Amino acid sequence: MKIELMKDVFYVGIIDWNLRNFHGYSTHRGSTYNAYLVLDEKNTLIDNVKAPFTEEFIQNIKEIIDLKKIDYLISNHLEGDHSGSLPTLAKLCPKAQIVTSEKGKAGFLRMYKQDWNIQAVKEGDTIQLGKRTLTFVPVPLIHWPDSMMTYMTPDNILFSNDAFGQHYATSKRLDLENPLSEIMEEAAKYYANIVMHVSMLIKKALEKVTQTLKLKIEMICPSHGIIWKQNIGDILTAYTKWSNRETKEKVLIIYDTMWHSTEKMAFAMLEGVRQEGVEVKIYNLTSTDTSDIMTQVLDARGLLIGSPTLNNGLFPSVAGYLTYLKGLKPPAKVACAFGSFGWNPKRTMEQLNTNLQEAMIPEILEPITYNFIPDPAELARCTDFGREFAKKIKSLK
Repeated sequence: MKIELMKDVFYVGIIDWNLRNFHGYSTHRGSTYNAYLVLDEKNTLIDNVKAPFTEEFIQNIKEIIDLKKIDYLISNHLEGDHSGSLPTLAKLCPKAQIVTSEKGKAGFLRMYKQDWNIQAVKEGDTIQLGKRTLTFVPVPLIHWPDSMMTYMTPDNILFSNDAFGQHYATSKRLDLENPLSEIMEEAAKYYANIVMHVSMLIKKALEKVTQTLKLKIEMICPSHGIIWKQNIGDILTAYTKWSNRETKEKVLIIYDTMWHSTEKMAFAMLEGVRQEGVEVKIYNLTSTDTSDIMTQVLDARGLLIGSPTLNNGLFPSVAGYLTYLKGLKPPAKVACAFGSFGWNPKRTMEQLNTNLQEAMIPEILEPITYNFIPDPAELARCTDFGREFAKKIKSLK
């Protein structure tokens, strides 16, 4: 697909309509691999696409310009969905200078093992294209060490790499052409499942872009999803909130169950939280998509994680979820483990607590666990616990 975003600035990326999984993260609405072509005295291609789409991508470019006339290949990020077509492009654009970050240069040479002449740029470096100027803004570890953004004047376009992106396939490439509620939903899911664990770095990057460098931004062109033009304020506000790790009065109950004992406890706790008027959502890990749950974790203040005991340890679906959770470092303020057991009341809860500690949750309450099937009095205590947990959520900020 090629679309002229403004005079001599083209979208030439790829829409991946059928993508439903992106390294373990569900992409119910597909995705895009965005790339941008700028025509000037020096013709420049900013980013490229996943390798299987190389032929289609090259055809998009050819409809606008002869590949041999491209002077610069700007690569903001090394990952394969951003750079997969680069080996082919490097051959078809013989005079093009590859430009990336200093970390990116080492990564490209290692990954593709080509004898490329790569120009490494650092913060504040510029390239004059003619009427336009590119300025480079490294943002290391958002979300790889090589990551950078490219800012173009006088159009004031920020080619933002993975920041502000969404896995969202649509033939309409601008935010104003699509439902904002859907875009923001996918932007939240993207943030929660890919970059939540580097929120402090994102906060610093936002401060750099908006306060230190004082970049005037009239369009944001990310590497995935739609292009921001009309709703730039909405996505900047959301990223500020998410990177500040702001939470609200919200509890998530996340569990799995064998013979419904742990499930009975989960629903009793749900009732207690509900009675206190705090927002609460409950998810069974067998029947709910993990990355959809993680989107809800993004602003949840409290987590209740339940597991039955299997083979003297955690239920496999719960163990897998905790591995995912602790890698993303949720902003929750307090958590508690719960579950049922047959003959060992300690080991499963110890494992659960260890994972919650590794997730960097600041306060972890004493686990709640019952032998075999909880009786009515024990379920009543679960409901009482839910009320107390909700009160605690109200007292925290």
